[in-house]
Amino acid sequence: MPPPPTASPTLIGSVQRALRLVEAAAEHPYGATAKQLARVAQLPLSTTYHLLRTLVHEGYLRRDKGQYVPGDAPLGLSRPAAPGSDPSQWLGKVALELDAAVYHALYVDGEVRLTHAVPGPSHAVVEEGVPFGISAHAHAIGQCLLSQLDETSRRNHLDRHPPVPLTRNTVTEPETVLSRLARTRRGEPVHESEEYATGTVCAALPITIGAIPSTIAFSLPVTESHRLHSTAQLLKARSERTLTSFSFTVTG
Repeated sequence: MPPPPTASPTLIGSVQRALRLVEAAAEHPYGATAKQLARVAQLPLSTTYHLLRTLVHEGYLRRDKGQYVPGDAPLGLSRPAAPGSDPSQWLGKVALELDAAVYHALYVDGEVRLTHAVPGPSHAVVEEGVPFGISAHAHAIGQCLLSQLDETSRRNHLDRHPPVPLTRNTVTEPETVLSRLARTRRGEPVHESEEYATGTVCAALPITIGAIPSTIAFSLPVTESHRLHSTAQLLKARSERTLTSFSFTVTG
């Protein structure tokens, strides 16, 4: 007699959906919002929120400033390990090496989101007198993020957040801002001198985390502006050498 047919395995849908969320988070080691994870995992947002609460409680994910990052509970997923569970630890090492304040930011859902700001050994982070999210035209972080968008997305952003003068160096003519963004060379640092804050210069390097525009940046007092270009190149070299272990690479 032929052997009886093998029964199909019982699949637990909620487990499958949870694993898809963990895999999606593993692709974004610097964090992703619930909406982003729902989109990647192709799940309803309400279901995503329920599963995320459980995954955080069990330690498979960690919630940090509204974003979800891989937690400490082992899953055996195939993904490179980051040097330290907290990205601020790595950024702190970069700040020490550069002797500058260091920042990380993302462009998420049409807005600039600053995720980390780490002071250097002798340099404080720039005071956010005007929120970075509405002043992208004026600082290297925002200019670097906007340069990674297509022209339509750049125009839409400037329509939502019209350029306003913050210092005497701020460029406020929208077409001039757009022209400068279009001239930005792919993979090269963006420099800014006293456009956001008087007395401060800044440079930002474009990086890629999945499909999310992202940047690592640093700031210096204007008295050390002679270090701007050399420090930007040092950051670029440091990133190219190290950041692949975070599952993202320098754009270029």
